[in-house]
Amino acid sequence: MAKVDSYKEILKKLPEWDSYLLAESGLPGPRGNLELLEAVSEVGSEALFKRYLTFDPEKAPTGTAEEFIAVCGVVGLGQLIKQGQTDYLPCLRSFAQDPRWRVREGVAIALQIVGSWNMKFLLHEMDVWSRGDFLEKRAVAAAVCEPKLLKDRETVSGVLNLLDRITEDLLHAANRKDDNFKVLRKTLGYGWSVAVVAGPEKGKALLEKWFSHEDKDIRWIMKENLRKDRLSRMDKEWTGQWRQVLGVGEKKSLSKAK
Repeated sequence: MAKVDSYKEILKKLPEWDSYLLAESGLPGPRGNLELLEAVSEVGSEALFKRYLTFDPEKAPTGTAEEFIAVCGVVGLGQLIKQGQTDYLPCLRSFAQDPRWRVREGVAIALQIVGSWNMKFLLHEMDVWSRGDFLEKRAVAAAVCEPKLLKDRETVSGVLNLLDRITEDLLHAANRKDDNFKVLRKTLGYGWSVAVVAGPEKGKALLEKWFSHEDKDIRWIMKENLRKDRLSRMDKEWTGQWRQVLGVGEKKSLSKAK
């Protein structure tokens, strides 16, 4: 039995879940229990998710086991939306601006659940979110740059268009020292490569446009993507040429570093 399925069976037999989730959350620690998170989202109820959403930053600070419960509530919204309760989208969007990074990551996971149900619907909604603030744009990039969602040409084209516009928006950002700007920049620093591998023809052309841009933050994003091994696996010669043009050094192995 898969770990997620095992957790689902355990949860179905428990009269209450809170104490079990707190004990099995993996927090405090470097990694939350993602398998348990998935299980909760699949067998939890609407009432449970709504209660878990009340675990705000004061009640469930960053890095605590209580934060895991908050994330469960957020990811649960993805399941409710997948079931057709699309009126929860504004609520989910509000959590894209949560100060806790795990909760923001929960938003991306919830959106991916929605995408697994209806990718065309998700892309339409992400077009709206992508016109929001830095963290809303970040939620878009983190959600759609997921290999399991990039299954067809139309979807990949839509994702690349979103990334292109979000990247264009960075040029007009008023406060680039804002921490939220840096969070968005970091996500774009890997997201582009994921989408380009799924759609090389259009993706490489868009990247080449940005490779020639002199803006320092755009350059940083493009260099970060060129460092990703997935681009080399896609087209070693092309990636190597652009690494040379932008001055991106090859990664050193641990043995060489010594």
